[in-house]
Amino acid sequence: MKPLHADICRYEVPFTAPVTVRSVLLASREGLLLRLKCEGATAFGEIAPLPGLHAESLDEATSALAAFIPELSRLNLNSSDERRRLLDEATLPPSVATGIEMALVNLAALTTGSLPSFPGAFPPASKIPVNALLAGKPEAVLERAAKRYAEGFLAFKLKVRKGQLDEAIASIRAFHEAFGDKAELRLDANQSLDFDEAVRFGKALPPGSISYIEEPLTDTALIPEFHAATGLPSALDESLWQRPALLDEIGPTPLGALVIKPNCIGGIQRSLDLAAKARRMGLQAVFSSAFESSVSLGLYALLAAVSSPTPAASGLDTASFLADDLTDKPFAAPDGRADPAAAWRDSQRVKPGMIETIASWRL
Repeated sequence: MKPLHADICRYEVPFTAPVTVRSVLLASREGLLLRLKCEGATAFGEIAPLPGLHAESLDEATSALAAFIPELSRLNLNSSDERRRLLDEATLPPSVATGIEMALVNLAALTTGSLPSFPGAFPPASKIPVNALLAGKPEAVLERAAKRYAEGFLAFKLKVRKGQLDEAIASIRAFHEAFGDKAELRLDANQSLDFDEAVRFGKALPPGSISYIEEPLTDTALIPEFHAATGLPSALDESLWQRPALLDEIGPTPLGALVIKPNCIGGIQRSLDLAAKARRMGLQAVFSSAFESSVSLGLYALLAAVSSPTPAASGLDTASFLADDLTDKPFAAPDGRADPAAAWRDSQRVKPGMIETIASWRL
């Protein structure tokens, strides 16, 4: 069913501790919710560009969203084909396109009383694994890893920072000694290392200690050479939207995974299309968030659940970094796994006191 009413709502949620994104220090997470209503249903989609990651600011996203909302009146059935055509005709920042599509997908599902459905998708897995985030000094990394492992987490992700490589190597060695092949460790360098230091770092790691390293190089095109020098597989994340053609140029051999952030890729169906391409290339499709609220995490969990018969561990542990959340029941993976159907249903139960309506339309 097509939406009849639209609201833009704004929110701000503090982090449990300041978060650094590409040298930008953030004390809180700010964003928007697009609230769509029709007879008998209210649905939400999240628009949350992350400073340091997205090109668009929150104010720019707000303006783009407000300018687009009248176009929603052109929808007839709110079908997947209609949504794609409407969004493809627009020029929208990726976070805005994703939030609009999210709200429309959610509205279509809520009006039928079913889970969101996607063309060509697999039946949703009943559970999806989630990787736990690690940070800090080696002692803190190992302490958090041991705690999350005891809870049931079997996949972990550690940030690798330029200028702190010795510390990262110590953390990786300690993790490998503690867990061996009982737990998976992924790294993320956020395109921070030049080629020579990345190779030195890679050669210093114990054999078999990591699954892959996300975006190890400032020049992503050198990933094949990095793989030849170290034997380590990489994963593409930022490059997927910064330089999309590189995926085909690099090919699957030096890669282990594609890390898919829908609000950077620019849409829900685009993200599923990319996951399908990863599967055809023999790579993991790892759905990941950009510190969004549980409104997004619920749908992302469902995307991971329908993207593969055996979903890879997703990067959705970011809710644990928020001091509060927008939903009555925040996203959780209590045993290292999340229930995607329950997470999606919970994602649409937003606490009114957490959001402020700043604009409204009758469509």
